[in-house]
Amino acid sequence: MTASFTVKTERIDVRANMPIKRLLQDAARSCHKSVSEFLLDAGITAANQTLADRNRFELEESEWQEFQRILDRPVTVPDARMKALMTEPGVLD
Repeated sequence: MTASFTVKTERIDVRANMPIKRLLQDAARSCHKSVSEFLLDAGITAANQTLADRNRFELEESEWQEFQRILDRPVTVPDARMKALMTEPGVLD
């Protein structure tokens, strides 16, 4: 999603000191964007990366096989943390 192709109806206010403002202005100018466009594009990219890191991960084939092996092995001694994990309400409950 890019900021330039969507209708913008909400406002986000950001405060910065003068050196940061100049830095952002210079960077935006170098990309031929307004500061708002620059910040919104950068914010969307950062938000997508942050959320992707929490929702998806990739493994090489050998790492995937090891991951599967670990998941498939039986739990021999359930510990207190595992008992709590299985009995307490989770984030999605």
